[in-house]
Amino acid sequence: MAEIQFSVFTKPWRLSLPDLANHISSLGFAGVELPVRPGYPVTPDNIETELPNAVRILGNAGLMISSIAGPTDEKTMAACASSDIPFIRICVGMEEGESYLQGEARLQRKFDTLSPLLAKHGVTLGIQNHIGAREVSNAMCLRHLVERYDPRHIGIVWDAGHNGLEGEEPETAIDIVWSHLCMVNLKSAYWRRTNGPEADVAEWEPYWTSGRQGRANWPRVATELIKRKYAGAICLTAEYTNEPSVDRLIAEDIAFARSL
Repeated sequence: MAEIQFSVFTKPWRLSLPDLANHISSLGFAGVELPVRPGYPVTPDNIETELPNAVRILGNAGLMISSIAGPTDEKTMAACASSDIPFIRICVGMEEGESYLQGEARLQRKFDTLSPLLAKHGVTLGIQNHIGAREVSNAMCLRHLVERYDPRHIGIVWDAGHNGLEGEEPETAIDIVWSHLCMVNLKSAYWRRTNGPEADVAEWEPYWTSGRQGRANWPRVATELIKRKYAGAICLTAEYTNEPSVDRLIAEDIAFARSL
């Protein structure tokens, strides 16, 4: 198995690029997933000039940009291609009033249009699972959504944290998405009850915690990926309900992930 290069989603840190580079490097990561969103150094409007700038500044700190979370327009694809960034990660879901299968058909029509552009620029669009009544939430949904596409163009970002909340066994989920797996997200959460036992109906919310404490069993995930000789990207998403503790928790999580 090739040595895994761990990246981190830099959404929690709204820092200048030089400060971000120093901070992420000090945490022990080899790369980043960069949000391309308003309020961050690289935005959809300035991506043509600022993404190369980000590559240079982060590169000087020994960091690569392994993926972005951003738009799916051709300008973004071209900017990624020119900066040697292989993946654009997105989550998708159903629109109001759509049935699930209607939404899936709409998304596939969109992917039919995007696929030739992704092939032209040599960039992969990674679709991530996400909990929610109107989201693409489990492994089979992901597989059914993208299986007709070339995985070099449209692939799957399998998120262990959302998978754990869905209650899927990680070995089964990885098997289902394997043909199109382009990236793995590592995070973890558990369901926390938000009302008391006197309520008519129990209500729950996810509590995002460290890799050792949630429903995503990172040792089982690692064992399955090693067995399959996975050599792709692994991104720790640094999502914690206790947001002020992000630096401490992500340092613990990267150490845990490396130990596996």
